[in-house]
Order: sequence, then structure tokens, then C-alpha cells
Amino acid sequence: MNHDIPEKLRAFFDTHHKLAIAFSGGCDSAYLLDAALESGCDARAYYVRTAFQPAFELDDARNFCAAHQIPLHILESDILCHPEVAQNPADRCYHCKRHLFTRLIAEARASGYETVCEGTNASDDISDRPGYRALQELGVLSPLKLCGLTKPEIRRLSAARQLPTATKPACACLATRIPTGTPLTRESLQRIDTAETRLRALGFRDFRVRCVHNMARIQLAQDDLPRALTQRQAICDALSPLFDAVLLDLAVVR
Repeated sequence: MNHDIPEKLRAFFDTHHKLAIAFSGGCDSAYLLDAALESGCDARAYYVRTAFQPAFELDDARNFCAAHQIPLHILESDILCHPEVAQNPADRCYHCKRHLFTRLIAEARASGYETVCEGTNASDDISDRPGYRALQELGVLSPLKLCGLTKPEIRRLSAARQLPTATKPACACLATRIPTGTPLTRESLQRIDTAETRLRALGFRDFRVRCVHNMARIQLAQDDLPRALTQRQAICDALSPLFDAVLLDLAVVR
């Protein structure tokens, strides 16, 4: 057993030796999967693909699993067919998580995996996450949170394990780019994904493109604000074909 895995997390894996992990390819779920495998667990990785994820997320998840020489089980979900999600109410995340994890749990249990886990950590404010309530109702476990592991510690442990996700920025689902109450469509989500892909190609890494009244409102990390001004024309050229206007938000991305 690798001793760089925190004692509480090792104890969790000793108790839950066979588990399915909801794997997004992000920092938290990547560390959880890596630690489970390092601890000798029978861990099965599931990625639920919807219209809410940026295209690169699946590529990252596939590459991570390929490097670990484990299969990635991809489940397709037409989440927009559910009106309580597509209408984008304030509790959209609750309904979304219930649908996605109900599907994942059924698939995992059909393959003999009774325990389902996901990557919420101890830094996450669950009071602002209605989706976490759905996870609790469904019996999904959050080992990183249960073991008191914060985001900075997970990044440190990931770096020690030389995981490529150690410095990967958080990536909230594309639905968060659209104001609550504005219906979600496949076209609007794809347009945001295209816009963010173009910004990424310009060298920006930690940002959001939010859509308000057919305008792109760009939020960047503080260090990238000066560079955005020097690349103003390139940003406008990239995003103007997609939106009526391109705006820079001086409130930095959180």
C-alpha cells in the first residue's frame, strides 16, 4: 500500500474495496480513481456524457484511463429530454444529478458494483449545491469529503503522484454559463463550448464564457486580464461570429 495516501482515505478503501467511481477527468475524481487503484481496489470508472460537458472533458477522461490501463465506461444521457432540467430552474442541478446518478447506479449494480462514489471534496460548499442533496438521497458516497480532504491538499497529493490533473482548472458544466430561468438547448450549449474552445486555443486556461441575451460575457482569471486586452482583436474575431456582442467581465472567475 502506498503511504502517500492519507490514512483516512486508505481506511475508506479498506472498507469499500469494490466501487464504481463517477469520473469526469477533473482533478478531484482523477485523484480519487488513482488513489483507489493504488490502494488495490476493484474500481470501475464511469463517465456519463451529456450536452452539459465541454468536448475536451471526455478526451481528458479517456487519456487518464488509458494511462492507467483501465477501461472507461461511457454512458450516454439525453439530459435535455427532462423538462425539469431543460427549463433551467434554480434547482436544475438537483434534478440533473438525480437522473444521471440513477442511471449510473443502475449500470454499476448490474455489473456487480454496489458502492458508487464521486469526487466532492471538503472545500466544496454543499449549501450552494442542490445536486449534492440528490447524491445523498441516492446513497452516493463522497470519500474525499468524508475524509476531510480539501482542494489544495488534493492538488498537492496529485502533484506528488505526478497526475496531469494536479493543476487542471475546475470546469463547471456548460449549463452554469446560462442564467437561471433561461431554457437550455443543445444549440446554446454547443455555441458556448465552441466559444470556450476558441479561447482555449488563444492560450487562456481558467475562464468562463457566459451567455446573456445573446452576448458573450467573458470571465478570466485575474492574471489573464492584462493579456486579454492585448489580444482583444483576436478574442473578438473568435467570438463575434457566435454572439451579438463580446464583453469582458472585470469580476474574475472564481
